[in-house]
Amino acid sequence: MDYKNAGVDIEAGYKSVELMKKHVQETMRPEVLTNLGGFSGAFSMSRFKDMEKPTLVSGTDGVGTKLKLAFLMDKHDTVGIDCVAMCVNDIACAGGEPLFFLDYIACGKNFPEKIATIVSGVAEGCKQSSAALIGGETAEMPGFYPEDEYDLAGFAVGVVDEKNIITGKSLKDKDVLIGMASSGVHSNGFSLVRKVFRMDKETLNTYHDSLGKTLGEALIEPTKIYVKALRSIKDAGVTIKACSHITGGGFYENIPRMLPDGIRAVVEKDSYPIPPIFGLIASEGKIEEQMMYNTYNMGLGMILAVDPADVDKTMEAIKAAGETPYIVGHVENGEKGVTLC
Repeated sequence: MDYKNAGVDIEAGYKSVELMKKHVQETMRPEVLTNLGGFSGAFSMSRFKDMEKPTLVSGTDGVGTKLKLAFLMDKHDTVGIDCVAMCVNDIACAGGEPLFFLDYIACGKNFPEKIATIVSGVAEGCKQSSAALIGGETAEMPGFYPEDEYDLAGFAVGVVDEKNIITGKSLKDKDVLIGMASSGVHSNGFSLVRKVFRMDKETLNTYHDSLGKTLGEALIEPTKIYVKALRSIKDAGVTIKACSHITGGGFYENIPRMLPDGIRAVVEKDSYPIPPIFGLIASEGKIEEQMMYNTYNMGLGMILAVDPADVDKTMEAIKAAGETPYIVGHVENGEKGVTLC
């Protein structure tokens, strides 16, 4: 008996590392001091030595049950983008610049080519957010996961000067809410999606005129990464007063997280186009509107608040970064929370 006969192939692990190296290398930043394969990743502090009060911000998350879709479609090159997005968007929401990322893949059996494909998506997400992929772990766990399944999670660290942390404390009556378009469902609410639609190849490969693509293609579309758009706003000289990453819990849970006591957000539902995938989910699942807004991003992956005088500059900065902005409402004095009208 040996480790391989017990279900863990060490040689496959070595091959996975070799195959993923080219993807990881594309994410490198000058501050990275170690090579892939070491026991830890080292990152120089030189990037933020000139800040008055450099403050580290971190984020950790996974892809959730969206992975079930990747298994069924045998498509593994985009879920890594989702994993990175869920972490770095949270960091950017606080005003931080993502610095580096680490991934964790747990699988029933290490298929090196599949692992390298997953990591290629992680690397793509890191490139989109200018974060370095400085390490990670692939754990082969036979008997714990089925051979053809895996889990994927990650951890990111960023930095912000303390004076530039986005807290929401300066919000005031009549500040304007601007939303940035999502790419679709992103990485939340898939447990409900999997109850609404039959998760089989025939259903996922069905083309829908309303979507302009198959159901599977619409659902697996990777999460938008908003790091560059938020950086573009800052570079335009605009102070973002508050920012919310619309993830699990939708509007009703996430928007209040950016508000101080005594401030209420008012969002106009008809101020932007809702992607058709949400209409399809609602109609097929007979899901009430409030539950949709309490579960999904409904077409807005990030919502931020700025002074009315900064609206035009903010809109232009977002467009310059390649994202689509909408003026979606305002904040006003009142009980902390959100009103959809």
